[in-house]
Amino acid sequence: MSKKVYCLAQFLPKVGREEELFATLKQLEPDTLREDGCLQYIVTRHVTSPFADGSSYPIVFNEIWQDNEAFETHCEREAIKAFFEKECVAETGAVEKWNVCVYRDE
Repeated sequence: MSKKVYCLAQFLPKVGREEELFATLKQLEPDTLREDGCLQYIVTRHVTSPFADGSSYPIVFNEIWQDNEAFETHCEREAIKAFFEKECVAETGAVEKWNVCVYRDE
């Protein structure tokens, strides 16, 4: 039985701030990929396809973690908490809305 945890962290940037937000999120990748239990951590952008016409925020982190403990340890890192405080919670941040969901494959 797998203990893997899959996280999709979606971000809707404020008008005119998509490039800035994408660049900020890209800066989180290198250190996160070195964390214990991080199997995948990739920031992606929505693309249009006739075979995938669902709705989504335009920027999404696709994450795979060894287990829930590794994911939660990641969430407690100062860099991650600082990102959410500065970009999501603060009025001056680049994020209008965000949605973070975690899944299992069992």
